[in-house]
Amino acid sequence: MDRNPQAEQMADESMVRNLAAQAEAIWPQELPIMRGHPVPANPTILDVGCGTGEITSRLAEVFPTATITGVDLIEAHLELARARYPQLAERVTFRQADAFELPFAAASFDLVVCRHMLQAIPHPERVLAEMVRVTRPGGVLHVIPEDYDMIHAAPTRLDVAAFWHAAPRAYSAATGTDLHIGRNIYHHLRALPVEDIRIDYVAVDTLRVPRATFASVFEAWRDGYTDVLAQHLGWPEAKVRDHFEAMIECIRDPDGFALWVVPVVSARIRAAC
Repeated sequence: MDRNPQAEQMADESMVRNLAAQAEAIWPQELPIMRGHPVPANPTILDVGCGTGEITSRLAEVFPTATITGVDLIEAHLELARARYPQLAERVTFRQADAFELPFAAASFDLVVCRHMLQAIPHPERVLAEMVRVTRPGGVLHVIPEDYDMIHAAPTRLDVAAFWHAAPRAYSAATGTDLHIGRNIYHHLRALPVEDIRIDYVAVDTLRVPRATFASVFEAWRDGYTDVLAQHLGWPEAKVRDHFEAMIECIRDPDGFALWVVPVVSARIRAAC
């Protein structure tokens, strides 16, 4: 099993831009959810798929007495995170690790966070189980599982709705990933020893998020995924790129409206009987 079928896209420079834009767009609405999690006074936190540390650093601000570990497969992203946040080095550690086999003992963390990763891997239920394993009883799992049917825009000069229906399904079939994990995560969690499953939604739209920030997400996706989507759709690259451009044009148009609905899922680890 290829555990990282999107390795090339994840390592591309466009992903660095994407992580920054997604954090800027989503975090303001996600923050109250994060602050509401019941954690102890000096929590231990794990950020799985931490990338360049965009959210790890924000977690350090929200939980100023926490000890935080960020893990990712891509060492270049981890090096960037270390270089960006040297002031956090005393209580924040970035290390390379595989989410399928986290190098931590059971019940090691009070809060485990995983954002924008489950859609990129096969068998996300295995990674969910691994994250539950390393979370202490009573601790919290906090996940952003993407769902690419939750993207809308109007008016657009091309049928972007048809594109967002076809492209994720073709890509999922080719890579063995679930680009609709946002709707499927609930039944995966129900199979695990968790309770108090909660699903909130962040509305990333042209009313709540600066248009330039919102557009940056799709520009990064365009730059990182046009070629591989064209391959799996059987479309010319120019056609795929043009659908991204039509979406971006709508977002940047003061008279256009676009919406990306982002699920924010949390659950509490069940205490042993």
